[in-house]
Amino acid sequence: QVQLVESGGGLVQAGGPLRLSCAASGRTFSLYALGWFRRAPRKEREFVAATTWNGGSTYYADSVKGRFTISRNNAQNTMYLQMNSLKPEDTAVYYCARYSTSVYSDSSPPPYWGQGTQVTVSS
Repeated sequence: QVQLVESGGGLVQAGGPLRLSCAASGRTFSLYALGWFRRAPRKEREFVAATTWNGGSTYYADSVKGRFTISRNNAQNTMYLQMNSLKPEDTAVYYCARYSTSVYSDSSPPPYWGQGTQVTVSS
């Protein structure tokens, strides 16, 4: 059973930073690609960032490129999303997800999801 638990969300002023964490259960954490997604009010869920099994390659949505950084610590079964220069349009529920492959693929949605953590950016 794969369990993913996000933390670190909250209220932040525009321009500020915030770091999200995703803690995962299971001994196979290091074998799979991981990703962050978000869902803003009245919008569809969208891809934010992803990393391969060893963190060697990372991928970002154009809207966050240069501001967000995804990373992982396989020894601690944890993934992070460092968010800088936050904008009000970054307000959303952020979800971490685990893919079923070791590398990221935008054609294969992750099968495992966390419950989400709310990020609110005030202007």
